Amino acid sequence: MFRIGEFSKLTQVSIRMLRYYDEVGLLKPAEVDKWTGHRMYSVTQIPRLKRILYLRDSGFNVSEIMRALEMNDCLLLETLDKKRLEIIAAIQNEQEKLRKIAIAKNEIIENKSELHYNISIKAIPEYQVLSLRRIVPTYYSEGDLWNELSAFAKEQKIDISNHTFSVYHDTEYKEQNVDIELCVPVNKLCRNIPPFCFRIVEAVPVMACTLVYGDFSNIKGAYIAFAEWLQKNSEYIMSNPMRQIVHRGAWNESTPEKYLTEIQIPLELM
Repeated sequence: MFRIGEFSKLTQVSIRMLRYYDEVGLLKPAEVDKWTGHRMYSVTQIPRLKRILYLRDSGFNVSEIMRALEMNDCLLLETLDKKRLEIIAAIQNEQEKLRKIAIAKNEIIENKSELHYNISIKAIPEYQVLSLRRIVPTYYSEGDLWNELSAFAKEQKIDISNHTFSVYHDTEYKEQNVDIELCVPVNKLCRNIPPFCFRIVEAVPVMACTLVYGDFSNIKGAYIAFAEWLQKNSEYIMSNPMRQIVHRGAWNESTPEKYLTEIQIPLELM
């Protein structure tokens, strides 16, 4: 048996942490001297301590470590995989914050907030389309929808042209549970195979359009330009639903600076 100081030296864990693990119930001393109150530890406790340490260093909190210590190896491996995915998601979120910081810095340094967006008005005809509409977690989920639609079109031997577009049915901007419909123009309407359907997307006689060059982050500036344009052209009011066409994106362009996106907002006369 080892006194706490000796056990601390041998395991390279501070006395403070050993006392803390005792207090929270993760690692109780093997014995406590009833006369002196000294904590005594056994070499057989080292494997448990090692497991506590690697769980702690893997991002587990005390309650999670407590549960993990009671698991068999198979269940613990599953738990570690779940924690790994949590950490990957957290890293991606932090990387997104870094990306937004870089964009903000570039706007300040290069005055990118003054990008010019030319807004034009045109009539959009009706389209026969293959459609996939779903409420998805966020706008970033749209890529998964396109993969699903592309796989179905390939299975049904339906050619996907470059004239595909997305329809956003929400009447407000939403951070979660976004109502998105993907549309692929087709030569004829066929039998629906849920969740895929064939339908006619109605014509829009007055559609305000603008092209957004570069990274998708520039789209926010396009909407601000729309707001300024509508302020000056008060005879128009916004209508719904808005559309988006990615003429050049990740699917056919490797450089985000060369992306080309068209934003379309239906208008009504006052």
